[in-house]
Amino acid sequence: MTIMPEILPVLIKAVAASIEQNAEEVTALDQAIGDGDHVTNLQRGLDALLQQADEIALLQWPAAIQKIGMTLLTTMGGASGSLFGTLFISMSKAMADKDELNQKVLTEIFSQGVEAVKKRGKAEAGEKTMLDVLIPVAAKMVIGTDSEGIRQVAIEGMESTRDMKATKGRASYLEEKSIGHIDAGARTSQLMICAIVNELEK
Repeated sequence: MTIMPEILPVLIKAVAASIEQNAEEVTALDQAIGDGDHVTNLQRGLDALLQQADEIALLQWPAAIQKIGMTLLTTMGGASGSLFGTLFISMSKAMADKDELNQKVLTEIFSQGVEAVKKRGKAEAGEKTMLDVLIPVAAKMVIGTDSEGIRQVAIEGMESTRDMKATKGRASYLEEKSIGHIDAGARTSQLMICAIVNELEK
């Protein structure tokens, strides 16, 4: 199945709606072990994307993904803005020599984007970050791209952060006290992936 850039406004709206619906919960998670501004920063980036969605949909995939990354990087701020920006900008570079976006190409470029986030954040799975969702989702996509499987892996990755001790970011200062809380970045990553998968499934 070839995916066209025209779907981007639908995907951006779905992601923004999912974050809005869960904003209070995620803010509470972030206030427990983080700065408390993760949702505010993320919504700032999504609002900027919503304003540009129709314009982005007219671009070819590499340029569209690059635009998404640059917009998040420049509007979100904070560590998450840098990481989400890195994810999409790296995906656009990986897409540079591809003619169309299908499931195989999406798997390839997402995997390369996740690798770039790992390098940028100097983090791996198991450190209570968004990577605890992104890494298993990328691995699952390599095996197969069934929607239910990807949703399940994203949720399991998010849930797994509850029992981890944070070693990155603000939460790492809490050491053992960070255990027992789901990571806010993992939760928003899971929400966004599930929202995108649900729309692509339609």
